[in-house]
Parts: sequence; structure tokens; C-alpha cells
Amino acid sequence: MKLRSIFGFFSNDLAIDLGTANTLVYARNRGIIVNEPSIVAINKVTNKVEAVGHEAKEMLGRTPANIVAIKPMKDGVIADFDVTEEMLKYFIRKAHNRNHLLSPRIVISIPSEVTQVEKRAVRESALRARASEVYLVEQAMVAAIGAGLPITEPSGNMIVDIGGGTTDIAVISLSGIVYSRSVRVAGNEMDEAIIQYIKRKHNLLIGERTAEQVKIKIGSAAPLDDRLLMEVKGRNLIEGIPKTVTITDEEVREALADSISTIVNAVRVALERTPPELSADIAEKGIVLTGGGALLKNLDIRIKEETGLPVFLAQDPLTSVVLGTGKMLADMSLLERVCLQ
Repeated sequence: MKLRSIFGFFSNDLAIDLGTANTLVYARNRGIIVNEPSIVAINKVTNKVEAVGHEAKEMLGRTPANIVAIKPMKDGVIADFDVTEEMLKYFIRKAHNRNHLLSPRIVISIPSEVTQVEKRAVRESALRARASEVYLVEQAMVAAIGAGLPITEPSGNMIVDIGGGTTDIAVISLSGIVYSRSVRVAGNEMDEAIIQYIKRKHNLLIGERTAEQVKIKIGSAAPLDDRLLMEVKGRNLIEGIPKTVTITDEEVREALADSISTIVNAVRVALERTPPELSADIAEKGIVLTGGGALLKNLDIRIKEETGLPVFLAQDPLTSVVLGTGKMLADMSLLERVCLQ
């Protein structure tokens, strides 16, 4: 009870979706106040942070030799401890209008299959970035809460959260995770698959940002009704000069085939390992997709074809995780039940 009353006095508590692609910050009573790419630009000569978030993303692939744009999160976990700390400091200060004196309590969502070492790295980064207390919660659980699933009821809910670094799949009942799996194939892996495919097929080298645009504009998991085309600019690997090629949605689908199969197979394994009573609930209620990767065209149709179950897209897939994490700030008893030790 003491913990809940303390929480009530503080409105500067934050919920953070520390994602591989984007970091979102939710403040109690204010909603989502930060939504920026998880990228930091650092000057190698002075070791100073030059830019974070949107500004740093604009620099990707365009920086001079002394400035490097770093993605400190890889596969949903911290790959660069110091840079993550700097990024968290920046976002926490931004959330509190540059007020350096506040030490907020922070709830952070992490992938389900992270190790104790990885959990400690996230916790320590947040504490060093001036958090007073840190609570870690599983991404799939908070994604389900953010998507509005009735997770406290004694019935099965299945959520598939496709982020930048990981795809988290979970079956939830009575505020607990009955089955969870995290596969390190998601949005970033899809971007890389597009880069490699265009390199092989067209001898054209493209950057990460271009690959992401290709995925968003013409990427799909199942055939589309209308053919889509896109002009892609890059460097010709044979002649070494800039070149433009036109690629089709069919080519992108071929590039993404392995990544999509991995995600679909993980969903099927989850269904096979779900207790029969809960399977019946899922057959009735369907599977809910969240995360940026869920926006890939016809992914819901592909999963529906492969599993024979109804598949629904969450109302706002990109913010489900941070909204669910944010709800924890107002419901301390639920946070105590679901937070990881």
C-alpha cells in the first residue's frame, strides 16, 4: 500500500518502450511525450553526443568521418551501454522539459527472452540516467494491455508484437504469461534482407533508410491486389556510380520470405504449446498483432492463412507497448504482479 501511495504523489513517473528502432516515452497524466528513433550521433574526436533521435537518424549514412551514428539497441537489448545511457538521459530530460533535478520512477518494457545480464544492463542504464527506481516488464504483456486485451480474465489471449529487433509472442491468462517466445527477427532483419536482395539481384547498394522506405511502401507478406513499383536509388557495385532501379512488390515479397516464415513458424509453435482450454479461447478470439512490423501489408492475411485463426491488428500497433507500459504507472497492483525480478 505504501508503494501505491508514494506513486500517487508523483506525476513525473515515466514509462519507456526502449525499442531497437524507436524509443517512446509516456508520462503519467500527459500521454506519449517522446517518440523518436533509437539513434545517437557521436563525435569520435571529442566523444560528445552531437544529436539524438530524429536529428541523428537524418545523419545515418551521411556523416563525416569524425561523426558516427550509432544504434545502441540491438535485437531489443543493449548493445552499447554508454550510448544507451546518454540516449536515456536525453529522452528523460526531454520528457521533463530539461529539468535536471527530477529523478523519476521508470517502467521499461523488454523482450521476453532476455538474460539476467541484459536485464541488469537495462536497469543500470536507467539508474545511471537519473531514475530513482526501475521496474522491468515483458513487452508482450504490456503490448496486450496497450492493445486493450482482457488479460486479467481467466481466458486465453494471444499477442504477436513485431518490433524493430524482436518479435515477441505470448499467450496470456489471469495477468500471467502462460507461454512466451521471443525471436530475433523483426523490422530490422527485414530491412537487411531487402538490402541483400537488391545487392544480389541488381548489383545495387542501398542504405538502411532506403530499405526501410521500400518495406513500408511496397513490402508485403502475401500477394497484393494491385502491383506496386518503386524507384530505388543507390550505388552500382560494378561501375561504382549512383544508379536508379525500379523494383516490384513481388521482388520485395521474395526478399522478405525467410523473415516472414520465421515469424509465422514461431506463431505456430506458440499455438502448439498452448494448453487446450486456452487454445479454444484463442480460436474464438483470434490473434492480435501489434508493433511497427504488424503494419506490413497483408501480414494479417498470411498468418490467418497459415493458422486458420482470425487475426486482428491492434488499434495503434506502434504505440501499444508504451501505452500498456504507461497503464502500469496508474495500476501499481498490476505492476507488482507482472514486473520482472
